[in-house]
Amino acid sequence: MSTSKPPIRLGLFLLADGHHVAAWRRPGRRHNPATDLGHYLEIARQAEAGFLDFLFVADFLGVRTTDTAAISHSARTLGLEPLTLLSALASATKHIGLIATASTTYNEPFHVARKFASLDLISEGRAGWNLVTSQNDPEAWNFGHERHAAHDSRYDRASEFADVVLGLWNSWQPDAIVDDAENGVFLNPEGLSVLGHKGHHFSVRGPLDIAASPQGRPIVVQAGSSDTGVALAVRTADIVFTAQPSADSAKAFYAKVKSRAAEAGRDPGSLLIMPGVAPVIGQSRSHAQEIKDELDALVHPAVGHHLLYNATGGMDLSAYPPDSLLPDALPETNGSKSRQQVLLEVARRDKLTIRQLYLMLAGARGHRYVIGTAQDVADELEHMHQDQQADGFNIMPLTLPEGLGDFVGQVVPELQRRKLVRSAYEGRTLRENLGLRPAGS
Repeated sequence: MSTSKPPIRLGLFLLADGHHVAAWRRPGRRHNPATDLGHYLEIARQAEAGFLDFLFVADFLGVRTTDTAAISHSARTLGLEPLTLLSALASATKHIGLIATASTTYNEPFHVARKFASLDLISEGRAGWNLVTSQNDPEAWNFGHERHAAHDSRYDRASEFADVVLGLWNSWQPDAIVDDAENGVFLNPEGLSVLGHKGHHFSVRGPLDIAASPQGRPIVVQAGSSDTGVALAVRTADIVFTAQPSADSAKAFYAKVKSRAAEAGRDPGSLLIMPGVAPVIGQSRSHAQEIKDELDALVHPAVGHHLLYNATGGMDLSAYPPDSLLPDALPETNGSKSRQQVLLEVARRDKLTIRQLYLMLAGARGHRYVIGTAQDVADELEHMHQDQQADGFNIMPLTLPEGLGDFVGQVVPELQRRKLVRSAYEGRTLRENLGLRPAGS
């Protein structure tokens, strides 16, 4: 591909029916696809046929709320464990990357290192770990805690957690496994590194009992956009997944992360910025808007208020008129601080009502909508890429598999015509296809 910049990187954020919270109510959808492997297989093959870089699976360790009204009117209660799902998809795909979320708050480093190293070998070098600290109390309740740990404490643990995982992934040098049956020598002990980590949060001797994959180690994704999250990403990550709903915020965030990477002695090109984008593709711009409006009309108010409850730090806004503006005072969240800040800035700037804000969250959850024809969507992605707002995008179709079909069938060919995305996979590993250097180089 002969472009002035590296090609646009594309991931698919894989979420059951799709990213619109009311997608499960649309006519003709598959019954309860959240636990249907056949549904995910269809989507994975569709994404690979479009030469996307990776599938991205989020995770929440439990049921998201105890609000019975919100649970009753939402299909987001059930889901498969991400690593189990991606291990199944690995056997049905050949090229596309497989990125799963695992919390540093409610896991142990050895478990995470071992599971992702296993997925990396099973997929022959296509695995990635989305490092998160979790967000809400309902997750804490499943692990013996009354409250979710404080933000700074979570990130202090996450930083050491990442060091341990990366250290464990370096347990074996490429030539350590000799496997010489004739002479009875299986491994060369000089190629083995014992981690011997003793820190504030963890004591892990190592080594890991799994050797390196063809890509060396799994890709690391960091999904936090706060200053603490950016610092962790600059030190440990290959990709930053971020929510940037406006051009100004996206450009500022991109410049901040790249400059901090350079200050830390990293090649800024080695850290890819990939914000979420929710494309809505129609035969015309008005048709695309109709698609979104029809889904918005299916959002139950209890579900909308629950979305706001999580996003605004736990404030119950159900008592306020839905067409009123947000109250002036909102509590500071112990969840995702960057997400709360993004939403409040957009709501204040655009004078969004409570209903308008929860409908914005209903499909994109603070990420950017791109609504229009396939050419409109391609134009906007090209502009964001060339304008140094992003190195690529985590695509969030409002419905699956239909929304992905529209993107792969209409937008990808237009981007290929402009020589902005690939027409064939270049390498065999996720790291190679993302244009990233070998691990450790």
